[in-house]
Amino acid sequence: MAKKAVKPDLLAAPPENDAGQSVSESVFHKLREDIILGILPPGSKIKLEQARQRYSVSVSSLREILYRLTAENLVIAEGQRGFEVSPVSRQELMELADLRIVLECHAIDLSFADGDLEWEGRIVAAHHKLAAIERRLLAGDTARTIDWVRSDWEFHQAIVSACNSAALMQSLSSVFDRFLRYHMLAESFRGAGVVDDHRILLEIALKKENNAAKECLSKHVSSGVTHILDKLDLGH
Repeated sequence: MAKKAVKPDLLAAPPENDAGQSVSESVFHKLREDIILGILPPGSKIKLEQARQRYSVSVSSLREILYRLTAENLVIAEGQRGFEVSPVSRQELMELADLRIVLECHAIDLSFADGDLEWEGRIVAAHHKLAAIERRLLAGDTARTIDWVRSDWEFHQAIVSACNSAALMQSLSSVFDRFLRYHMLAESFRGAGVVDDHRILLEIALKKENNAAKECLSKHVSSGVTHILDKLDLGH
């Protein structure tokens, strides 16, 4: 019997508002995405009245949402002074990169051990979608950047989707999103290099070559860090 993929709900587009989703939950996803995508920049104050109008939610609900985001280190609660979007730093970037490599490499080992034909199909389908968007980006269609962000995560998630650990996927997804915030601030799509990385990862994953996949992933993440540091002034 095929094992069901673990599908976290991270930077995927939030579901449409319906009977199964409250306004508060919808606003949580939207505010979280605005932080990750850099629409709300690091260090910016979140003024409750302005945010209430922007997101069409009550102040009490907004406070609850912001406290939820503090648990993900995306927002800082400043007591009587209110809330602030968490700043970025070189130290945090390096820590997130290391965490992502550790978690994703562990998930690769588990996923490669249990991956079946359905798993292979998910990887191929995710890469097909990602590659189509990357071709457009290479041709200069920057309007597809947000689509690429989501498709990039879907591809990486597909590779580790047979790990059968909801806790591992949740931790990896949280780290991925916080790492992604740096990429968005650096306005990165890295171009042909990242496209080649994804193609190689696809080939290695389908062969279930654990060590090669983990080595490729480590280089992939490290190249992203180098690109971010070239684009952003994060100090020393």
